[in-house]
Amino acid sequence: MSASDHILTGDGVRIAYRFDGEPGLPVLVLSNSIATDLHMWDAQIPALSQRFRVLRYDARGHGGSGAPAGAYSLDRLGRDVLELLDALNLQRVHFLGLSLGGFVGQWLAVHAPERIDRLVLSNTSAHLGPASVFDERIRETLAATDMQAIGDGFLRNWFPASMLDAADPRVEPFRAVLLAQSAVGLAGSFAAVRDADLRRVGGLIAAPTLVIAGESDPVTLAEHGRAIAESVPGARFELMPAVHMANIECAEAFERAVLGFLSAH
Repeated sequence: MSASDHILTGDGVRIAYRFDGEPGLPVLVLSNSIATDLHMWDAQIPALSQRFRVLRYDARGHGGSGAPAGAYSLDRLGRDVLELLDALNLQRVHFLGLSLGGFVGQWLAVHAPERIDRLVLSNTSAHLGPASVFDERIRETLAATDMQAIGDGFLRNWFPASMLDAADPRVEPFRAVLLAQSAVGLAGSFAAVRDADLRRVGGLIAAPTLVIAGESDPVTLAEHGRAIAESVPGARFELMPAVHMANIECAEAFERAVLGFLSAH
C-alpha cells in the first residue's frame, strides 16, 4: 500500500496512512510529531517492519491528510486514530507516538484502553504551557508569508546545533516537510497542544508503557518524560543523549529500546 491510501473521518477530514510489513504480524501504529509527516519514521521502518505490520498516518493538518481551519483538540486527534483503526478493522494495536504523537498515545490509553496493547511515549509531555505561548505561535503561524523562519525555529528545537551546522543529511527531509507545512494545520495543532492536560490521568493508563526522553530536549523536557513515567503504573523510563527527535539522533538505541519493550512478555 502507498501513502495515498486514506479514510474520511466522521467530520469529513481525509486521514492519509500507509502500511509496511507483512499482513500477519502484530500491528504497530506510529504517530508523528507536530509539523512532520509519516516519513519522520522512514529510518525506523526496516527494523520495525521485520517484527510488526507498521501502520503510519499523517495527523490532521499534516502531510497528505486534510487541514481544516480552526482549533483542533486532542480529543479529535485521538478520535481520528480510533476511526482509522475501525476503518481498517484493527481491534488492538501497539502504539508509538513522539511529541504530539505521544499526547495522542496518552489520550488513547486513557479513553480507549481496550484498543492499546503496549504503549511507547517518546519525547512528549502530559502538559505544555503556558497557553499564551501557544496563542502567540498561532498568531505568528497564521500571519507568516512562508514557513521559512518558523521551520528554522523547529529545527533548532529538534536537532543539536552540530547536526544543523554540518548540514546533516538526516535533517533535510524534515526541513522540506516544514517548508511545505500547512499554516492552518499547524495553527490548529498548536491549539490542541495548548489545551491538552493529561497530568491527572496518567494513573489510569493500564497499558504497559515505555517512556523515552531526550537529555537535551528543550521542548518536552526530560523531566516531563520522567513525570509521565512516574504517574503511569509500572512504566519504564529511558533517557537518551538526544534533543527532540530521539528516533533520528539515537536511531539504533531507539529501535533497540522500542523492539525490546514491544517484544517483552
